[in-house]
Amino acid sequence: MLGILIVFASICGGFAMAGGHFGVLIQPSEFVVIIGAAIGVLLTSSPGLMKKRVMHAIKATLKDAIPKKSDYLDLLKCQYELLMLARRQGVLALEAHANDPGKSDIFKKYPKLAKIGHSQQFLTEALQQVINGVSPDDLESLLDAEIETLKFEGHLATGLVKTIGDALPGIGIVAAVLGIIVTMGHMDAPPAEIGHHVAAALVGTFLGILLCYGVLQPLANNAEFQETHLLRFLAVIKSAIVASARGVAPPTAVEFGRKMIFSDERPSFTELDKALQSIKG
Repeated sequence: MLGILIVFASICGGFAMAGGHFGVLIQPSEFVVIIGAAIGVLLTSSPGLMKKRVMHAIKATLKDAIPKKSDYLDLLKCQYELLMLARRQGVLALEAHANDPGKSDIFKKYPKLAKIGHSQQFLTEALQQVINGVSPDDLESLLDAEIETLKFEGHLATGLVKTIGDALPGIGIVAAVLGIIVTMGHMDAPPAEIGHHVAAALVGTFLGILLCYGVLQPLANNAEFQETHLLRFLAVIKSAIVASARGVAPPTAVEFGRKMIFSDERPSFTELDKALQSIKG
Protein backbone atom coordinates (compact mmCIF):
# COMPACT_ATOMS: atom_id res chain seq x y z
CA MET A 1 0.00 0.00 0.00
CA LEU A 2 2.87 2.38 0.76
CA GLY A 3 4.32 1.83 -2.70
CA ILE A 4 0.98 2.50 -4.40
CA LEU A 5 0.52 5.67 -2.34
CA ILE A 6 3.97 6.86 -3.41
CA VAL A 7 3.09 6.20 -7.07
CA PHE A 8 -0.10 8.26 -6.86
CA ALA A 9 1.51 10.97 -4.73
CA SER A 10 4.37 11.36 -7.20
CA ILE A 11 2.06 11.57 -10.19
CA CYS A 12 -0.30 14.01 -8.52
CA GLY A 13 2.59 16.08 -7.21
CA GLY A 14 4.21 16.33 -10.64
CA PHE A 15 0.85 17.20 -12.20
CA ALA A 16 0.33 19.98 -9.67
CA MET A 17 3.87 21.32 -10.17
CA ALA A 18 3.18 21.55 -13.91
CA GLY A 19 0.16 23.71 -13.18
CA GLY A 20 -2.46 21.01 -13.77
CA HIS A 21 -5.97 21.27 -12.38
CA PHE A 22 -7.14 18.13 -10.58
CA GLY A 23 -10.74 18.76 -11.52
CA VAL A 24 -10.06 17.71 -15.09
CA LEU A 25 -8.92 14.26 -13.87
CA ILE A 26 -12.29 13.59 -12.24
CA GLN A 27 -14.13 12.04 -15.16
CA PRO A 28 -16.76 9.58 -13.88
CA SER A 29 -17.53 8.31 -17.39
CA GLU A 30 -13.89 7.31 -17.91
CA PHE A 31 -13.83 5.52 -14.56
CA VAL A 32 -16.96 3.59 -15.53
CA VAL A 33 -15.36 2.45 -18.79
CA ILE A 34 -11.99 1.49 -17.28
CA ILE A 35 -13.11 -0.12 -14.00
CA GLY A 36 -16.23 -1.71 -15.46
CA ALA A 37 -14.37 -3.23 -18.40
CA ALA A 38 -11.62 -4.51 -16.07
CA ILE A 39 -14.22 -6.23 -13.89
CA GLY A 40 -15.79 -7.69 -17.02
CA VAL A 41 -12.40 -9.04 -18.15
CA LEU A 42 -11.91 -10.60 -14.73
CA LEU A 43 -15.31 -12.31 -14.77
CA THR A 44 -14.83 -13.54 -18.33
CA SER A 45 -11.34 -14.88 -17.62
CA SER A 46 -12.11 -16.54 -14.27
CA PRO A 47 -13.92 -19.87 -14.53
CA GLY A 48 -14.53 -22.03 -11.49
CA LEU A 49 -12.68 -20.94 -8.37
CA MET A 50 -10.35 -18.54 -10.18
CA LYS A 51 -12.19 -15.42 -8.99
CA LYS A 52 -11.67 -16.52 -5.38
CA ARG A 53 -8.00 -17.28 -6.04
CA VAL A 54 -7.43 -13.90 -7.69
CA MET A 55 -9.01 -12.07 -4.75
CA HIS A 56 -6.91 -14.12 -2.34
CA ALA A 57 -3.73 -13.27 -4.31
CA ILE A 58 -4.56 -9.55 -4.28
CA LYS A 59 -5.34 -9.58 -0.54
CA ALA A 60 -2.03 -11.35 0.09
CA THR A 61 -0.14 -8.47 -1.53
CA LEU A 62 -1.56 -6.01 1.00
CA LYS A 63 0.40 -7.65 3.82
CA ASP A 64 3.99 -8.83 4.05
CA ALA A 65 3.75 -12.59 4.52
CA ILE A 66 7.37 -13.36 3.61
CA PRO A 67 8.92 -15.51 6.39
CA LYS A 68 11.62 -13.80 8.44
CA LYS A 69 14.76 -15.29 9.96
CA SER A 70 12.92 -15.76 13.26
CA ASP A 71 10.20 -17.72 11.46
CA TYR A 72 12.78 -20.04 9.93
CA LEU A 73 14.39 -20.53 13.32
CA ASP A 74 11.00 -21.46 14.80
CA LEU A 75 10.41 -23.92 11.98
CA LEU A 76 13.81 -25.59 12.40
CA LYS A 77 13.38 -25.81 16.17
CA CYS A 78 9.88 -27.27 15.77
CA GLN A 79 11.13 -29.88 13.32
CA TYR A 80 14.06 -30.69 15.59
CA GLU A 81 11.74 -31.37 18.53
CA LEU A 82 9.46 -33.55 16.41
CA LEU A 83 12.33 -35.52 14.91
CA MET A 84 13.98 -36.01 18.31
CA LEU A 85 10.68 -37.30 19.66
CA ALA A 86 10.46 -39.81 16.82
CA ARG A 87 14.08 -40.86 17.34
CA ARG A 88 13.61 -41.47 21.06
CA GLN A 89 10.09 -42.94 21.17
CA GLY A 90 9.50 -44.14 17.60
CA VAL A 91 7.52 -42.57 14.76
CA LEU A 92 4.19 -43.55 16.33
CA ALA A 93 4.87 -40.93 19.01
CA LEU A 94 4.31 -38.32 16.28
CA GLU A 95 0.75 -39.45 15.63
CA ALA A 96 -0.96 -37.23 18.22
CA HIS A 97 1.03 -34.18 17.08
CA ALA A 98 0.37 -34.79 13.38
CA ASN A 99 -3.34 -35.57 13.74
CA ASP A 100 -4.19 -32.61 15.99
CA PRO A 101 -1.50 -29.92 15.94
CA GLY A 102 -3.84 -27.56 17.80
CA LYS A 103 -3.43 -29.71 20.92
CA SER A 104 0.25 -30.50 20.38
CA ASP A 105 2.60 -29.21 23.07
CA ILE A 106 5.29 -28.83 20.43
CA PHE A 107 3.23 -26.94 17.85
CA LYS A 108 1.84 -24.66 20.57
CA LYS A 109 5.37 -23.36 21.14
CA TYR A 110 5.51 -22.12 17.54
CA PRO A 111 2.12 -20.52 16.74
CA LYS A 112 3.49 -18.57 13.75
CA LEU A 113 3.76 -21.77 11.71
CA ALA A 114 -0.02 -21.95 11.43
CA LYS A 115 -0.09 -18.46 9.93
CA ILE A 116 2.53 -18.96 7.21
CA GLY A 117 0.78 -20.28 4.14
CA HIS A 118 0.25 -24.05 4.11
CA SER A 119 3.31 -24.73 6.26
CA GLN A 120 1.71 -26.40 9.29
CA GLN A 121 -0.61 -28.54 7.18
CA PHE A 122 2.29 -29.46 4.89
CA LEU A 123 4.42 -30.48 7.87
CA THR A 124 1.73 -32.51 9.62
CA GLU A 125 0.78 -34.36 6.42
CA ALA A 126 4.45 -35.15 5.81
CA LEU A 127 4.68 -36.56 9.33
CA GLN A 128 1.56 -38.66 8.72
CA GLN A 129 3.25 -40.19 5.67
CA VAL A 130 6.29 -41.00 7.81
CA ILE A 131 4.02 -42.64 10.40
CA ASN A 132 2.38 -44.69 7.63
CA GLY A 133 5.77 -46.07 6.66
CA VAL A 134 6.14 -44.40 3.27
CA SER A 135 9.63 -44.90 1.87
CA PRO A 136 11.97 -41.87 1.72
CA ASP A 137 11.93 -41.79 -2.08
CA ASP A 138 8.14 -41.94 -2.25
CA LEU A 139 7.88 -39.35 0.52
CA GLU A 140 10.12 -36.97 -1.43
CA SER A 141 8.05 -37.49 -4.57
CA LEU A 142 4.82 -36.81 -2.67
CA LEU A 143 6.11 -33.59 -1.14
CA ASP A 144 7.56 -32.43 -4.47
CA ALA A 145 4.18 -33.07 -6.10
CA GLU A 146 2.38 -30.94 -3.51
CA ILE A 147 4.88 -28.09 -3.82
CA GLU A 148 4.54 -28.19 -7.60
CA THR A 149 0.74 -28.13 -7.34
CA LEU A 150 0.80 -25.11 -5.02
CA LYS A 151 3.22 -23.40 -7.39
CA PHE A 152 0.90 -23.84 -10.39
CA GLU A 153 -2.10 -22.79 -8.30
CA GLY A 154 -0.39 -19.53 -7.39
CA HIS A 155 0.83 -18.89 -10.93
CA LEU A 156 -2.70 -19.17 -12.29
CA ALA A 157 -3.92 -16.36 -10.04
CA THR A 158 -0.96 -14.01 -10.54
CA GLY A 159 -0.99 -14.70 -14.27
CA LEU A 160 -4.62 -13.67 -14.45
CA VAL A 161 -3.91 -10.44 -12.53
CA LYS A 162 -1.18 -9.66 -15.06
CA THR A 163 -3.57 -10.42 -17.92
CA ILE A 164 -6.09 -7.94 -16.56
CA GLY A 165 -3.32 -5.39 -16.11
CA ASP A 166 -2.14 -5.91 -19.69
CA ALA A 167 -5.68 -5.28 -20.92
CA LEU A 168 -6.03 -1.92 -19.14
CA PRO A 169 -3.97 0.21 -21.57
CA GLY A 170 -6.07 -1.15 -24.44
CA ILE A 171 -9.25 -0.41 -22.52
CA GLY A 172 -7.88 3.07 -21.88
CA ILE A 173 -7.50 3.57 -25.62
CA VAL A 174 -11.12 2.46 -26.09
CA ALA A 175 -12.17 5.05 -23.49
CA ALA A 176 -10.11 7.70 -25.28
CA VAL A 177 -11.67 6.85 -28.65
CA LEU A 178 -15.13 7.12 -27.12
CA GLY A 179 -14.14 10.50 -25.71
CA ILE A 180 -12.97 11.68 -29.14
CA ILE A 181 -16.26 10.52 -30.64
CA VAL A 182 -18.08 12.63 -28.06
CA THR A 183 -15.76 15.55 -28.88
CA MET A 184 -16.51 15.28 -32.58
CA GLY A 185 -20.17 15.75 -31.74
CA HIS A 186 -19.34 19.11 -30.14
CA MET A 187 -17.16 20.65 -32.86
CA ASP A 188 -19.42 23.69 -33.00
CA ALA A 189 -18.74 24.38 -29.31
CA PRO A 190 -16.30 27.03 -28.07
CA PRO A 191 -12.59 26.03 -28.03
CA ALA A 192 -12.57 25.80 -24.22
CA GLU A 193 -15.37 23.20 -24.26
CA ILE A 194 -13.70 21.22 -27.06
CA GLY A 195 -10.44 21.26 -25.06
CA HIS A 196 -12.31 19.96 -22.02
CA HIS A 197 -13.74 17.03 -24.01
CA VAL A 198 -10.30 16.17 -25.45
CA ALA A 199 -8.77 16.28 -21.97
CA ALA A 200 -11.53 14.01 -20.68
CA ALA A 201 -10.82 11.56 -23.49
CA LEU A 202 -7.10 11.48 -22.65
CA VAL A 203 -7.91 10.76 -19.00
CA GLY A 204 -9.10 7.31 -20.09
CA THR A 205 -5.72 6.44 -21.62
CA PHE A 206 -3.99 7.91 -18.56
CA LEU A 207 -6.04 5.77 -16.17
CA GLY A 208 -5.52 2.58 -18.16
CA ILE A 209 -1.74 2.96 -18.24
CA LEU A 210 -1.53 4.08 -14.61
CA LEU A 211 -3.63 1.22 -13.24
CA CYS A 212 -1.68 -1.28 -15.34
CA TYR A 213 1.91 -0.28 -14.60
CA GLY A 214 1.35 1.53 -11.32
CA VAL A 215 -1.03 -0.87 -9.56
CA LEU A 216 -1.87 -4.29 -11.05
CA GLN A 217 1.54 -5.26 -12.46
CA PRO A 218 3.37 -4.39 -9.21
CA LEU A 219 0.71 -6.25 -7.20
CA ALA A 220 1.14 -9.33 -9.41
CA ASN A 221 4.93 -9.18 -8.99
CA ASN A 222 4.49 -8.82 -5.24
CA ALA A 223 2.25 -11.90 -5.16
CA GLU A 224 4.80 -13.89 -7.18
CA PHE A 225 7.66 -12.96 -4.85
CA GLN A 226 5.65 -13.84 -1.75
CA GLU A 227 4.63 -17.14 -3.33
CA THR A 228 8.28 -17.96 -4.07
CA HIS A 229 9.27 -17.36 -0.45
CA LEU A 230 6.35 -19.40 0.90
CA LEU A 231 7.27 -22.29 -1.39
CA ARG A 232 10.85 -22.02 -0.16
CA PHE A 233 9.49 -22.34 3.39
CA LEU A 234 7.85 -25.62 2.36
CA ALA A 235 11.09 -26.77 0.71
CA VAL A 236 12.83 -26.33 4.08
CA ILE A 237 10.22 -28.62 5.67
CA LYS A 238 10.57 -31.19 2.90
CA SER A 239 14.37 -31.32 3.06
CA ALA A 240 14.48 -31.91 6.81
CA ILE A 241 11.69 -34.51 6.87
CA VAL A 242 13.08 -36.47 3.92
CA ALA A 243 16.59 -36.40 5.39
CA SER A 244 15.23 -37.74 8.68
CA ALA A 245 13.31 -40.46 6.83
CA ARG A 246 16.59 -41.54 5.27
CA GLY A 247 18.03 -42.10 8.75
CA VAL A 248 19.89 -38.82 9.24
CA ALA A 249 20.19 -37.61 12.84
CA PRO A 250 17.81 -34.74 13.77
CA PRO A 251 20.55 -32.04 14.08
CA THR A 252 21.81 -32.92 10.61
CA ALA A 253 18.29 -33.21 9.22
CA VAL A 254 17.41 -29.65 10.23
CA GLU A 255 20.76 -28.55 8.77
CA PHE A 256 19.53 -29.93 5.43
CA GLY A 257 16.53 -27.68 5.88
CA ARG A 258 18.66 -24.67 6.84
CA LYS A 259 20.63 -24.96 3.60
CA MET A 260 17.41 -24.46 1.62
CA ILE A 261 16.86 -20.96 3.05
CA PHE A 262 17.88 -17.93 1.00
CA SER A 263 21.28 -16.70 2.19
CA ASP A 264 20.13 -13.28 3.43
CA GLU A 265 17.31 -14.85 5.49
CA ARG A 266 19.16 -17.95 6.66
CA PRO A 267 20.11 -18.31 10.33
CA SER A 268 23.82 -18.99 10.70
CA PHE A 269 25.08 -22.39 11.82
CA THR A 270 25.98 -20.86 15.18
CA GLU A 271 22.54 -19.27 15.60
CA LEU A 272 20.82 -22.56 14.86
CA ASP A 273 23.16 -24.50 17.14
CA LYS A 274 22.45 -22.12 20.02
CA ALA A 275 18.71 -22.40 19.38
CA LEU A 276 18.86 -26.19 19.46
CA GLN A 277 21.03 -26.14 22.59
CA SER A 278 18.41 -24.00 24.31
CA ILE A 279 15.80 -26.68 23.54
CA LYS A 280 18.06 -29.40 24.93
CA GLY A 281 18.64 -27.29 28.03
